[in-house]
Amino acid sequence: MAEISNKPYLIRAIYEWCADAGYTPYIGVKVDQNTRVPIEYVKNGEIVLSISLQATRNLTIGNDMIQFSARFNGVSREIAVPIYAVASIFARETGRGMFFEAEAAPEGEAATPSSAPSAPTLQSVPASGAPNMSTGLPQAAPSEAPGNDGQAQDDKPKGPPRGGLRIVK
Repeated sequence: MAEISNKPYLIRAIYEWCADAGYTPYIGVKVDQNTRVPIEYVKNGEIVLSISLQATRNLTIGNDMIQFSARFNGVSREIAVPIYAVASIFARETGRGMFFEAEAAPEGEAATPSSAPSAPTLQSVPASGAPNMSTGLPQAAPSEAPGNDGQAQDDKPKGPPRGGLRIVK
């Protein structure tokens, strides 16, 4: 029997600690063909994402995948990050959290979301209603460059927190 990884449990624990302490939880992600994030914010194969309740909608931290919707430069995007691709989870305000050793994608395991294409390719997540990158039509470029943390400056939601954390085992 294969050993169950403790990584998703540690990620959920640090997430809850951040929420209880009033901190903003961020994850550092090593991007690969199974990771669905806005490619225009990826730097050196990595991206840092806020996973706070204020920055996400329908956040699900499962044992194999972290999924949510978030706004980048005012455009809603669907995000899917395999647990093995999470390099860190930490509080933005203090930098305290957990940092994980690099992991390779599980061999022979379909880690891509069911809506992803079957061929393993690195792709951006198109904006709702925007043309697909594969059509060759240009997409609107972000009007503001991301900050040092890899997120767009105006992706902070306005109004009360949305969604809630769902834990899937």
